[in-house]
Parts: sequence; C-alpha cells; structure tokens
Amino acid sequence: MAPGADEEATSSIDMADKWIKDAIKRPGAFTKKAESRGMDAQEFAAKVRKNPDEYDTRTRRQANLAVTLSKMHKSKKKD
Repeated sequence: MAPGADEEATSSIDMADKWIKDAIKRPGAFTKKAESRGMDAQEFAAKVRKNPDEYDTRTRRQANLAVTLSKMHKSKKKD
C-alpha cells in the first residue's frame, strides 16, 4: 500500500459522511410523511417519484435522497 493511501481512504469516508449529514436537513420528516400515509419510506419514495406533480419540491427532494441513500446502503451490504 502506498504511503498515505490509508489516510486518503479515511478522508473520502469523512467526505461521504459530511455530504450525507449536509443533505439531511430534517431527520425523520420523510419517514413521518410516509407513515402518516400508511407506507414505509421506500414505498412512499416510489409513489412520489411516479407522481411528482402531486407533491411539493421538498417532498420530491426527500424522496430522491431516500432512494439514493437506500442504494448506498445496499452497496455497502454487498462489500
């Protein structure tokens, strides 16, 4: 392993954690919206993405983030 490679890996993980923390402005809000409609977050995200005109901008963005984070979580499990 090259000198500093371990440090670079740690740095990229820190950067990934930072953008996720910055992206989540209202922790639990999207899940609460989903549960109030009798769905889990992924079901609600799929519904929002299929019918974007029925939802406000914030909800559409939360749905997109939920899908993105879900994909990241799945790819971590494969490793």
